[in-house]
Parts: sequence; C-alpha cells; structure tokens
Amino acid sequence: MHKRYERQIRCASWGEIGQSKVASTHVAVVGCGALGTVQAETLARAGVGRIVLIDRDFVEESNLHRQFLFSERDALEGMPKAAAAVRRLGEINSTVEYRAAVADLDSGSVRELLDGADLVLDGTDNFETRYLINDYCVQAGVPWIYGAAVGTYGITMTILPGETACLRCVYPEPPAGAQPTCETAGVLGSITMFIAAIQAAEALKVLSGNLAMVRRTILSADIWTGRIRETNAPGRDPECPACGRREFEWLDGTRRAPVSLCGRNAVQIHDRTRPLDLRDLRERLAQLGEVRANDFALRFFREPYELTVFPDGRAIVKGTTDPAIARSVYSRYIGN
Repeated sequence: MHKRYERQIRCASWGEIGQSKVASTHVAVVGCGALGTVQAETLARAGVGRIVLIDRDFVEESNLHRQFLFSERDALEGMPKAAAAVRRLGEINSTVEYRAAVADLDSGSVRELLDGADLVLDGTDNFETRYLINDYCVQAGVPWIYGAAVGTYGITMTILPGETACLRCVYPEPPAGAQPTCETAGVLGSITMFIAAIQAAEALKVLSGNLAMVRRTILSADIWTGRIRETNAPGRDPECPACGRREFEWLDGTRRAPVSLCGRNAVQIHDRTRPLDLRDLRERLAQLGEVRANDFALRFFREPYELTVFPDGRAIVKGTTDPAIARSVYSRYIGN
C-alpha cells in the first residue's frame, strides 16, 4: 500500500500523516457526470477510504467526450452512471470501499444518502439540488465543495459550515430566467476537468486536516481565453436563511426541485414509491415498442418518447419538458 501512494506521500504538504487521515474518510459525490467522475477517480486514486456515488441518470453516447469513467459499452448497455462508475473505480483501486446509489437526491433521501460523509462534492447540474446539499451540510456541519461548468467557463467555491459563507449567502435564490446548459451552450471536457481537479484538491486539503490551506475565495475560469479569476467570498450573512436563521426549507421539503432535467429535453417522474418488477414490465412493453433492460433500469422506445424506468418506480421521460405530458406518458405505459 505504501508503494501505491509513495509519490504523493513524498509531498511535504501531504506525508504519511495526510495519507493515513485520508484513508479513514468517507466522501459523497453527488452527480456522476463530467465533474463527479473526475472527482471520484481523483479521490479513489488518492486512497480515500469510502466513496458513495449518487446519480439518478444513465450513460449516453453524448456523455463520453467529458465523463471520464464511462465507456462505449456503458452507453450501449444504458448503465446507470453510479453503477458504471463504481464498476470502473473498482478496477482502478480495489482497496477503496464504494457504494453506487442509483437514486434521486431529494429531501426524503438526502439524510440516508449523505449520512456519515466527512465531505460532500457537488457534481450536479442544478441549483435546487445544490441548495438541498447546502441545507444538509450546514445543519450537519459537513464541508462541501460547490462546482459548475458550461461552455468553456467554470466556477467553484469551498464551504466550511460555521466558518465560511454558505451557498445561500452568495446566491440567496436560484438564477432567474433561462440559463445556459450543456445542451444549449455545449461544454468542453477540459473545463470540467479543470474545475473538478480544483474541487478534488480542496477536498484532499479538508480530508487530510489541512484546513488552513483551504481556499476562501470563489474561483472562476474560462479555459478558452485562459482567464482565471479569484474573488473574495462574502462574509457569512446573519440573515442568510440557511446558516444565519437556520431555516432549512430545501431540507424539510418546503421548497422542492422541479422535475425537468437540465439540458436533456426530459422530465423525471418521482411520484411513485412502489417498487416495480422490471422483468414483468419488459414483457408487457415489448409488445408495444423496443425495450432494452439490465439489472438497474429498463428503457422503452415509443416515438416520440423514450422512457427509462428504475426499480423503485422512478422514471425519466425523454422527448418533452412538460411535466403534465411526462406524467401522462408514465401513466399510459407504467400505470397510475
């Protein structure tokens, strides 16, 4: 084991002590996309003790230019991202403990999925989920690292509850109006790698106990122009709903994330809680259209829609951004 990590142990800022501390830590990566896959692989190679990967989505061919843990086989099989990531990470470092959570992070699941984490990494694609992470981490006193990237631009900030400003101190409300997405503005893999690398570095500082070295700024970068900027994060806002007034409206379910998925022309349906028998469902739907299935999910193709169904009854309806239409499609083929 010492030989595996000897190059990083030789770093004066790391050493044997840092390696020992990191080996006993537990990290949750929320979102196994372009940011999350780089974060997870970097921490797995560094020897973090336990990594939980949380993602509700499945691998598609359009992911492969920037989501580094996935292969063409994963896309062909329609593998859930969390499961595919864990399969690959186990080949990279089998000494790390992994858990794949093919699930939606919401107010009902967040405590179970993030329980015991020493740090949470943001690999999500929407502010609503980030506010939920922020609520949980501020209440539990768990550090987390915000990150986002689209086009050639990215941004990241480290949040230490009780010490630094939290996300809602900086962004009290989600951005108004339509925002650029990977679907509308595109994205280069180099910017997602850059932001995820900064996030992973900050995570290793926290996990190894080097809190004095943690960045207290907001870092933004445009990988195309080469501009990198750091601005001082604001101080903690005493009127902040989360860290100031301790009102956790995303955590308690008062406010909830929309069902539309970022940049996917798709809607997620998560109203159903009864488990589904995917083998039985496959037999029924095969009479109506093309069906592909594995142990983790079933995909049903019926023009103009594509329906991906998970064993817990959750589904992603691709081909619309209208929740009413998505629920109608779900009801038509899965049931009420």
